[in-house]
Amino acid sequence: MDLLLHLRYFRTVAEEEHFGRAAERLRMAQPSLSQRIQRLERELGVRLLDRSSRGATLTPAGRLVLTEAEHLLTAADRLTAAVARVHKGEAGTLRAAVPPRLGGAAVGALLIAFRERSPGGDLDLRELPTARQAAELTAGTLDAGIVRHPCPAPGLTFGPVLHQPLGVLLATTDPLASLPEIPTAALTGRDLVLFPRAEAPALHDETLTACARHGCTPADVLEATGPDFVHGLVLSGGAAALVPHSPPEPGTVWRPLRGNPVTWRTSAAWPQGRDGPAVRLFADTAHETLRTHAGMLTAPSTRMVFPRPASEFPL
Repeated sequence: MDLLLHLRYFRTVAEEEHFGRAAERLRMAQPSLSQRIQRLERELGVRLLDRSSRGATLTPAGRLVLTEAEHLLTAADRLTAAVARVHKGEAGTLRAAVPPRLGGAAVGALLIAFRERSPGGDLDLRELPTARQAAELTAGTLDAGIVRHPCPAPGLTFGPVLHQPLGVLLATTDPLASLPEIPTAALTGRDLVLFPRAEAPALHDETLTACARHGCTPADVLEATGPDFVHGLVLSGGAAALVPHSPPEPGTVWRPLRGNPVTWRTSAAWPQGRDGPAVRLFADTAHETLRTHAGMLTAPSTRMVFPRPASEFPL
């Protein structure tokens, strides 16, 4: 016997105090309803209703059962609603990660947008390099992430790929800082600052290969993790950092590379076959957020124009 269903029938009869009206409300035949209430009484071993030609009234045992049934049915309704929110991706905790240097604006917008779209859900967001994300996604300790390509990890599924052109962070005193965009070959002979190779080996190598293809042979490649260290290396003179567009720190300027020869490809990622509603919600939110708040493009652009503050132009 479906106890919850029979308790709902009993509650309706108790509210209507009449089998006929209760049957109409439940859209079922009165004899069928009466049989179900009798079965509930047999199951509980007590008489719940006194029947008469005028209707049905609760017995003392029926009043006690109705009180307890209200608590039970309310809890069951809450459970059903919670499960429905989980199925829609609107509840539960999603474990996700973003790569370093995604940008504060993009990370903040991602958290806000996910919270708005999943008001009952919780996003447990961490910052992890692509190699670490791939390992945790494969192991099942992450549900979804935002990774940079190439991401050679079997068993993962990827969302639509976005492209993020790289530019050059220079000291304001650098002769190249006066140019609106930098030819890649002009960086030959300089120290290039790039993220540590261990974070994303394939992307690190691909970035340097793209630079070489466009005529850049650096004197050395300096690895830096935090923005403060990158800033310090650039300010020391002679070094140029390959980074996405972001507001420059004091004493530095950011310039695009002419023709956008070097881009980072980025997308959402999740374990194959585990694209539940919450994962799909995260992937869609990430794609939209990266386009809006990180300046990423659906395809490589031949030219991007970034505004330059008037203070950067010589008088």
